[in-house]
Amino acid sequence: MITKSTIDQVYETARVEEVIGDFVALKKSGSNFKGLSPFSQERTPSFMVSPVKQIWKDFSSGKGGNVVAFLMEHERFSYPEAIRYLAKKYNIEIEETQQTDEEKAKRDARESMFLVTEFAANYFKDKLWESPSGKAIGKTYFEERGFTEATIKNFDLGYALEEKDAFSKEALKQGYQLEFLEKTGLTIVNDDRKIDRFRGRVLFPIKSMSGRVVGFGGRILGDNKKTAKYLNSPESDIYHKSKVLYGLYESKQAIAREDCCYLVEGYTDVIQMHQRGIENIVSSSGTALTQEQIRLIQRLTQNIVVLFDGDAAGLRAALRGIDMILSQGMNVKVCSFPEGEDPDSFAKSHTLEEIQAFFTENAKDFIQFKASLLMAEAKNDPVKKAATIKDMVESISKIPDAIQREVYVQSCASIMEISEDVLFSALAQNRANASQIELKKKAASPSMQVVQPTQAAVKVDALFELEKQIITLLMLYGHREEQFKESVLEFSEEENEVEEKSHEVTAKVFEKIFLDLQQDEIELADPDFKALFYVLLEEFQTKGEVAIDQLMPTLTPELSSLVSTILMDEEKYALHQWEKKNIYVKERNQQVGLMVTETILSLRKHLVNKKIESLQEKMDNPLGEHRDLLEDVMSYYQLRRLVSNKLNRVL
Repeated sequence: MITKSTIDQVYETARVEEVIGDFVALKKSGSNFKGLSPFSQERTPSFMVSPVKQIWKDFSSGKGGNVVAFLMEHERFSYPEAIRYLAKKYNIEIEETQQTDEEKAKRDARESMFLVTEFAANYFKDKLWESPSGKAIGKTYFEERGFTEATIKNFDLGYALEEKDAFSKEALKQGYQLEFLEKTGLTIVNDDRKIDRFRGRVLFPIKSMSGRVVGFGGRILGDNKKTAKYLNSPESDIYHKSKVLYGLYESKQAIAREDCCYLVEGYTDVIQMHQRGIENIVSSSGTALTQEQIRLIQRLTQNIVVLFDGDAAGLRAALRGIDMILSQGMNVKVCSFPEGEDPDSFAKSHTLEEIQAFFTENAKDFIQFKASLLMAEAKNDPVKKAATIKDMVESISKIPDAIQREVYVQSCASIMEISEDVLFSALAQNRANASQIELKKKAASPSMQVVQPTQAAVKVDALFELEKQIITLLMLYGHREEQFKESVLEFSEEENEVEEKSHEVTAKVFEKIFLDLQQDEIELADPDFKALFYVLLEEFQTKGEVAIDQLMPTLTPELSSLVSTILMDEEKYALHQWEKKNIYVKERNQQVGLMVTETILSLRKHLVNKKIESLQEKMDNPLGEHRDLLEDVMSYYQLRRLVSNKLNRVL
């Protein structure tokens, strides 16, 4: 187990904005940062990070917490994995206590698979640099491709020996289970035989966004026509090729920094460009581009430049991916290389300045690219030209933003020498047809249910909201001193009746709340609120205030998420930028004393109402003793009236 001192050091060192910034493109928003949610599909920011409080909140999914909670949610890390990741990022040496056999046995299958792929990556690297065949065959191949030693090491490239089971034997010898060697696809089990999948190949480790090895791509170096030139790991619990981009781990910071991502097809395209200085580049690894891959890029930037070979197949591939990128609301350009060139060869034969100049001059907006490509094919054939225009309108219809659609229609009309009105009409028809198809699909779905025109109002849990408000006041203002109005009942001999008099007192917010709840013998009903209430109370009594960054590591994941929700709740208004619309949200810290008083009184009234309802139910019971119950009900009615008067509400 990782020692507490190491965990404490990790929490003290890690910065939530730096860690999350590796996965999500964050932009400054006041004292916070905002970005697109990494947990849902959205086009407007609902994700906020607070550097001051060291917490984050995703308003679209409701998730939130500290830096460790983010890694556990986003990367599916276990708690120890998240701590190890942060320790590695911040160069913190991990101290561990001796693990028991029982603790080792608790590692789940997913973690075991990651351990196997990590071992494999290190094994293949070692064979590349240390074994005679690795140096003679694998290293020589990479050097012939023009890769420097620094580049080979940066991408953790490796080599698998020719022997059919060299890797499997070593892995089993080191204690790795055959079950996970097979599940990751590294070993093929056939009856009693164990065969290395990647034997005799150079290896390209495929990493997740956080740098964990999820699979491998292998290239054979011989001329055996019966064997596939490229071979990838099979799909597994940790590797889904449609959800992974090669080079994203190495390129994510450059993508966010440059606010642009270049997209290519192959492993060597990425490596060669990266080596030349174009670091904001990723590859779809030879597979057709998917929505999941596009959304990975969208977390870091809204701008994609698709780089494709100059041949016809490459250009057609560019067209297939464009519509998918447009449908995500992203900005897309296409740049094709001269005939006979690809990103790998072009990077090898040109300087960084020449490559950058080429991209600047040749990266075309998708409408220009598609028009030039399709019009070249149509030439003077009016039928083909009409088909080309329809094809372009189809692409424009994918764009979700109405203003962007109009701009592209104008551009298309100019390029194709056709009236804008005709294009707008075709666009409207196209979108109407798409809507009809979507409606038919939904209607045909077995899960489709008829929705009544009127829906019942959502019932609000008043007690939950009041208890949440109490916790919110404690967390935000518990340490502050405020003025409170106290009511005292005094007997007037002149009037011969009880009078209610009020006076002001100064007290800490946490003291006022605690004493009022204690006086009425009120316990919070929600178990999470109750647990957090006593945690906060202890913090105030021992330290005088709550240090959120120190408190968060001590909380359970549920309480950690609850705290982040409460603290970031007000920040969500910044996402809407109300001030720019001349709408000003009143800050709560201007009337804390009043809010505390109103919340406590509202809670009292709610509980009194519940008590009255309970007593009335007993009175409905014919076996009950009505006289005593009636007196109790009348007493509670008087109490409710008193509380209502204090709230200045009319019954």
